Amino acid sequence: MSFPLVEIIALVVLAASGGMLVLLLVQHAFAAGRLRVLHRRELVLFEERLNGMREYRTRMQALPAAWSGVRKFRIQARQTEGGDICSFHFVPHDEKAPLPAFKPGQYLTFHLNIGGRKHVRCYSLSDCHHPGHYRISVKKMTPKDAHFSISTYFHEQLQEGDIVDVAAPGGDFTLDPRDGGAVVLSGAGVGVTPVLSMMNALVAARSRREIWFFYGVMNGSHHILREKVREWRELGWPNLHVVVVFSNPLPDEAAGRDYDELGRVDPALLKRLLPSSNFDFYTCGPGPMMQGLRDGLKEWGVPDPRVHDEAFVQVKQAVSINATKVSFRKSSLALELSGHATTLLDFAHKENIEIPSGCKIGHCGACQTVLVEGNVRYLQPAKFQVEKGCCLPCICLPEGDVVLDA
Repeated sequence: MSFPLVEIIALVVLAASGGMLVLLLVQHAFAAGRLRVLHRRELVLFEERLNGMREYRTRMQALPAAWSGVRKFRIQARQTEGGDICSFHFVPHDEKAPLPAFKPGQYLTFHLNIGGRKHVRCYSLSDCHHPGHYRISVKKMTPKDAHFSISTYFHEQLQEGDIVDVAAPGGDFTLDPRDGGAVVLSGAGVGVTPVLSMMNALVAARSRREIWFFYGVMNGSHHILREKVREWRELGWPNLHVVVVFSNPLPDEAAGRDYDELGRVDPALLKRLLPSSNFDFYTCGPGPMMQGLRDGLKEWGVPDPRVHDEAFVQVKQAVSINATKVSFRKSSLALELSGHATTLLDFAHKENIEIPSGCKIGHCGACQTVLVEGNVRYLQPAKFQVEKGCCLPCICLPEGDVVLDA
């Protein structure tokens, strides 16, 4: 049998094309096989994380409701950290467990008797929920700080076995580990405690959301998260990014080994490292740091509802106020408040007029003061049930002349 030249050429071309086609099919099958393996791995990882989140949700829903008033707790353990920080583990004195759940980022309110005087102080929970104990971390303040005596009391007086009165977890600076949006957590110094609680909760829930954790301290002597950072990095999660920032490293500390970035946790750092601004931002640290981040994120186009500050130390916005006379009956003082002001409590403390305070965000009621005359306006809703004829100076300003029983 003979074939025309044209047909022979056509067969050669088809054979060559078929070879290419076969090669392409083989390559595609190989790639598809690899993709199937990768997809199976991703699916297994996804199922593991999903089961972890379901387990977390089930555990939280099974826990008892929070108590009202105060409950007695015993110090089970205390641990000295770096940077003048000490952590305390509290267990219920009545030994009734498990403990009620709390939202990561919330705080405990302590009712203390120091030298015959009553004090109320709030400290952020510094870990995710554990059924048997609550954990806080307290920095020993300097004498110029308003809470120096209370922090000193925790550091120097409270020992293992001591009993304290504690109100149930509270606060609105919280994160739900079950949500799926990308999140940036940032903290500096002891301000890291509430975002540390958030981070631990996300890890416990095996969250698949994109997570960036920025931790700023002066140097290694203040670094209290070495073990935690190591544990997080050893997880090897592609969605988890941890950045340690030193502002003033010690001479023997090196970038890439002891810390990741030199400087501070600020907008410039976030813009340089984050892939976009499409995150929810949670931050706690010194007031200037938080104000700088809030301003920088706003300039970056991040909507205000996606920027969350810890209320204890967030920078308060001063508001304009007409000239008003504020009288303090017990102190026999009548002062003029005018221009810009933050709260009545800040004004009183600035004038060395003592009004007890705790959370300073209208939750605990420690500053509740009798309003003898006049009216006040609240800058935010009070979570504490204010008694008739009283006010919470920590979140209000006068409307006209007022007289306080302080």
